Parts: sequence; C-alpha cells; structure tokens
Amino acid sequence: MIHKTLFPLWLLGGIFLFLYSFTQVDLSLTFSQASIFQQVQKSFQYIGWFNRPLSAYLYIGIIFYLSILFIITLFAISKNKISKKSLWWIIILVAVILTPSYNAFSYDLFNYIFDARIVSHYGQNPYEFRPLDFATDPMLSFMRSTHRVYPYGPVWLGITAPITFVSHEIFALSFALFKIVGTLAFLGTAFFIGKLAAHLKMKNTNFSIALFALNPLILIEGLVSSHNEIVMMFFAVMSFYFLFTKRHTFSLMGFFISVGIKYATFIFLPIYIAKLFIKKLSDRSLMQFTIALGILAVVITSVASGQNKNPEFQPWYLLLVAPFISFSDNKFIKSLLLAVSFVVLFSYVPFLYNGSWPVQIVAIKNTLVVIGILIGIIFYYLYKTKIK
Repeated sequence: MIHKTLFPLWLLGGIFLFLYSFTQVDLSLTFSQASIFQQVQKSFQYIGWFNRPLSAYLYIGIIFYLSILFIITLFAISKNKISKKSLWWIIILVAVILTPSYNAFSYDLFNYIFDARIVSHYGQNPYEFRPLDFATDPMLSFMRSTHRVYPYGPVWLGITAPITFVSHEIFALSFALFKIVGTLAFLGTAFFIGKLAAHLKMKNTNFSIALFALNPLILIEGLVSSHNEIVMMFFAVMSFYFLFTKRHTFSLMGFFISVGIKYATFIFLPIYIAKLFIKKLSDRSLMQFTIALGILAVVITSVASGQNKNPEFQPWYLLLVAPFISFSDNKFIKSLLLAVSFVVLFSYVPFLYNGSWPVQIVAIKNTLVVIGILIGIIFYYLYKTKIK
C-alpha cells in the first residue's frame, strides 16, 4: 500500500518544483508570443523577481518536502515495501514532469545552446569565438558568462550542435531538445546503476537506484538545471557496467565519450587500468576506489573553478560522485552524501531572497559543505548508537 501513497506525493513534489522553476524565468526571455502564455509567465515572474522573500520561502519549503519524501521512500525501499516496477514508475513520473521545467538555478543551459549555435548558425569555432563576439544575437539579453570561449570537450559540441541545427533556430525547440537530452541521460544513468548494482550483488538494487534518482539535488541539478555533468556521468556509469561485464570495446567507447564531454571523468582511468591488469581486485573493491576518485574529482573541480586561489564548490559538482555512492555498503558514506546534498541546496537561498549573490558567497558555499559533512557525521553516529 505504501507505494500507492508515495506515487501521488511524488507527483505533487514534481509539480511543485516544476511550477516554482518558472518563477525564475529571466525577464528578457519570452518562450511564446501568445498573450495568455505571457500573462501566466509574468504572474510567475512576479513572485521570483518582485516578491523575493516569498520565492525564497517557497524554495525552502519545496526542498524540505522533497528531502523528507526522499528519506521516507528510501526507508520504505529498505523494508522492501516498494517493488522495482513501482519505483521506476515514480522515477519516470518525476522525470516527465521536470523535463519541461525552466533551468531556474543556472544559466549554463543557455550557454550550451549558444555555443552550439556558433557552429550551426554562424559557422564559427566556439573554441575561438565567444558569445560576446556575436553582440547582435538576441540570446545575449538573457545569458551569463558571455565572455568565455568554449570550455567543454569536443564530444559535447558533437552532441549539441546537431540539436540547434535541426531546431531551425527556434529557441523554444532547442530548449526542449536540450532538456530531453538531460532527461534521457538521467534515466539512462539510473538504469545502468540498477544493472551495476545487480552485477555487484548489492543487498538492495532498488535502494541503489533510488539513492541517486530521487535525490532532490540530482532532480534539481540534473533535470531542472540540466547540467551537462548528467550526460557525462551517464556515459561513465554505462562504461563501468560494460567494463565489469567484460565488454571492453563498449566500455572504452563510453569512457572516451564521457571524457570528451567535460574531461573530469578522466580521473577514473586508474579503475580501467586496475580492472584490465590487476586480476585479484574484485569489482566491489574497484567501485569503492571509484567513490574516492569521484570525491577527488569534486575537490579538483572546485579548486580549478575558484578565483584568487579560493576553491569554489558548486552543488552540481556532486554529480561526479553521487552515482557511485549508490554502490557503497558503507552507511557512513551514504550519510555524508545525504546530508551534504541536502545542505548545499540552500546555497541558492541568498540569491533567491536578495536577487544578487553576496560578496562572501564562495565562503558560504564552502561552509555549507562543511556543515553538511558535520550533520552527516552526527546523524550517522546517532543512528549507530541507537542500533547498538
């Protein structure tokens, strides 16, 4: 019976997050010229841009709702009260609802679209030309980071440029296709997590899937904001599945595609070398090393993106490690993931409340990570003490 209760609760959670995302639509952006759509859009924008305290409180409420529902769902799965079929219905439901959501918490999706347009529309090389070099393009009115050249791998350009080409310069269509790519990568990652969990003989494969696919941070950064890390990690997780099932050609293809999207997954190369040349290591042991490398990738990415030698953590960096924590038997590691992924989502609150990032936002984000780690440690030892 419990899955019948969770289904409508996740339906509501998905709808809440979907609707809230449109409160953040940039004031310079119009998806449709239809007057009724513009009226609806402006009513949502009024909340996000002109009633910011309400917007921040709504966001906090949604985060608490989804996080509590996430914990309840994990608990139900741990008690075998949710079947795999029911779990996948919930995951697919939430994914379908959030696919047309607005990228409320990041402008990166617009940069993906414009970078691809430099190729498909202007016939230029985005590694040499910046968005600012096309100053008359109307997209620049609602973009950020227009001063940089293309920072991603050539594979990501190979995926995205055809999308802007087939959309015939219709922004809404390009937007929709990019969001669909993110959703397919999200669902594919969850699918291969399930396959890997079964291969590794995890105690509860449903738990491994849900730990990733229903985490509010993954829903926000992977489905709502559609960061390209979700596509990168789909190919990485798929590659590991083929590696452990001895389909090495497909494994290496997936690995190079993943690295060619954003380079960060190159850090997992030692796992491939160890699997191919050190026969004594079990697949379960290798996955534990993968978790350690994923955490290292988060640290390196934070350091590389920082300014003035101050590391800057971003919530979506956790996509680099979250899929692999699903394969850990260590409750301490899982506690840290749950706590950190919950706490770092509050890094958006200052902007939602004030409309600008505070000067000390980098310190705030890094402090939230530390707070999340401390909360994870406290809850783990409270749980451990209770069990004893």
